[in-house]
Order: sequence, then structure tokens, then C-alpha cells
Amino acid sequence: MDKNTRETRRKKRRRTRLVHAGRQPFEQHGFINTPIYRGSTVLFPNVEELHAYRQSYTYGTKGTPTTRALEDAWSELSGASETVLAPSGLAAIALALMTASKAGDHILVVDSVYRPARNFCDGMLKRFGVETEYYDPRIGADVANLIRPQTSVVFVESPGSQSLEVQDLPSIAQAAHARGVCVVADNTWATPLFFAAHEKGADLVCEAGTKYLSGHSDLLIGLVSANREWARKLRAAFDAFAMCAGPEDAFLALRGMRSMELRLREQEKAALDIARWLEQRNEISRVLHPALPSHPDHQLWKRDFTGSSGLFSVILKPFSEQSVASMLDELELFGLGYSFGGYESLVIPFDCRTYRTATRWEPEGPGLRLSIGLEDVEDLKEDLDAGLACLRADR
Repeated sequence: MDKNTRETRRKKRRRTRLVHAGRQPFEQHGFINTPIYRGSTVLFPNVEELHAYRQSYTYGTKGTPTTRALEDAWSELSGASETVLAPSGLAAIALALMTASKAGDHILVVDSVYRPARNFCDGMLKRFGVETEYYDPRIGADVANLIRPQTSVVFVESPGSQSLEVQDLPSIAQAAHARGVCVVADNTWATPLFFAAHEKGADLVCEAGTKYLSGHSDLLIGLVSANREWARKLRAAFDAFAMCAGPEDAFLALRGMRSMELRLREQEKAALDIARWLEQRNEISRVLHPALPSHPDHQLWKRDFTGSSGLFSVILKPFSEQSVASMLDELELFGLGYSFGGYESLVIPFDCRTYRTATRWEPEGPGLRLSIGLEDVEDLKEDLDAGLACLRADR
């Protein structure tokens, strides 16, 4: 008999739970990892069972032992009642919003939201009769002033994509729940390891497992977790869409989960080191990292978060677009790519002015978003130093 159950793991520390959650080796002939189950058709032993539809597994779109292992592990990690998988982080966001909204509804979305999520709201949701209104990331409890009778969702992303504003989720959730409004949160930056989004008031929590859960830039997967009130609605929406993640991706995500905290802690440490180093550089105007005392939302981050990931941004002093391009092209270790959370370091230029509507983005210079990987910190500093030297020379 397996003594390592969810009930016994509740007494264990988080790192131990990360290693053991979602594993049932004695149901898999003693093998440590849940194997990859590929399949669509599931057989029933007789007509009665076929009609009763009460087997654990009934059809491939509704889940397999591989996907169920990841769902169960993520629910345990995030403090949720239910988790479903999606093919990507954006698909997870879309599924959560479709779970909680309908034609004629009004939803509130933070102005610093992940841009593809904004495109989904302004495109697909608008086509289906859902109105999106964007709000200031630092609105806090005053979000209550924007809630209408037809408001169904308040969407939070903290810290915000690229600009890294931290939101007061407990105050926002309290205001939303007082009016019967669902709170959806994108928790990809912090993961459940550094921010307990359900505990802070979110009903549905989205995660791009593509990032830190994977950790190796080799899979696309999204997760949506729900509290008890929203669990059945989320599962029903998932079943209606049959929005399935592939079994190989679920297997890789489970593998990534075992080392996620170790990687995150290393990336947190490295990112803070590099962020502090960049604060001293003459080429840098500001570093946007919530764990730094210089960040305007540092106290809020300190109150609600238990750590920080490897993603942060900087605002350069005024330099031309060509100078910034020369700098980025000079970098050897920092790849140019639209992602984060992998073992390799990445950087992209960004400019929120092109899409913000509820708030004004008026930086004093160009913005760069950096994702710090697992390379040696001194090598990364040397790489950035060479890039910054090229930036100065091209001015």
C-alpha cells in the first residue's frame, strides 16, 4: 500500500510535495513516473457501464492517467479544487474567460495584461458580445467603482507583462466578490511557489506552464485551476471545448515540476543580482523589478509574495532605436525571443505606448524585458556589459 498520499503530504514541506505530488507508482507497476498514455478510444466492459459513463476514463478528450496526474499535482500545489490543462498559456486564459463570461457581459481587464490576452478580448470576445474595459493596475479596491450590473469578470495579472506593476489582489477580490464577480488571475510570473493566488482571492488562476513549469523551452502547455465554487463550471467548459494538451507535453510538465523550485530559486537569485548591477549602470534609467526597494510597488510585493522569478524589465536612458538594435545584436548569451522561464536567458525590446488605453506609458527611454536563465551570472554580466558598450558607442 502506498503510504505517500495527498493527506500525508499536507504535513510535508513544499519541496517534498513538488517531488511526490501526482505520482502513483504502485498503480503503474512500481515505475516512478506516470507513463505517457496516448489514445482516443476507451473501452467499457459492458453495456451497463457504457451507459452509466462512470469510469475514471471515458474518452481521450476528457483526460488520461497522464493528464490527470498533472491536474492533481497542480491542484495540490496551488491549493485548488480542480485543474484542467490547455495547449498553451493563452488557451488557458481564453478558457478561463469563456468559463466566467457570456454574451452581453462586461469584463474588467488590467491594462498591463499579456498582450495576446488583450487581443483575444478585443477580438474574439468582442465578436461574441462581451465588452472589455481596461483598468489601471494600481487601482486596488477602487475597482469597485468600475463594476456594473453586467460585469462578470475582473482579470488580474500581477506583476504586469513587461511593465511589472504589482496589483493588490486581496483588495480587488474583496471588491469583486462583494458584487458577485469572478476574479481571474494570470499567475505565470510568480507561479504558485511564490504567490498563492487562490488564497489571495482569485477564483480561477491561469498559468503558462510553458514557462517555469516546463523550464526547458521545449513544450507548450497551459493550466487553469479553480476554487470549490468554480470547479464544476471550469470542468464543464473544458469538456465543451475539448481543449486538450498533448500527453507528451503533460509528461514533460510533470518532469519539470520536480525541479521547478530549485530552478526558480536559482533564477530569482541571479535576476536580483543582475537587476542590482544594472541599477548602477549609467545607461539605465530605471530597473522594474518588484523585489527591489526602488520599485514603486515593492511593499505590496513584500506583503503578498514569497519570492520573485527571473523576469524583470529595464528602462534605458534616451537612445535611438538603431542604438538599441545594435546593443541587442551584440549580445551572445541573451537570445532574442518572446518567452521566459527557460534555462536560457532572453531579452526583448518593448513599448507599451502602442496598446495601453486606461493608463499612459511615458518612459524616458526604450524598454527591455530580460528573462534570466541558469547561466553563470558573471558571464551574463559580461555579455550585457559588451552590449551596453555597443549601445554607448552607437549613440
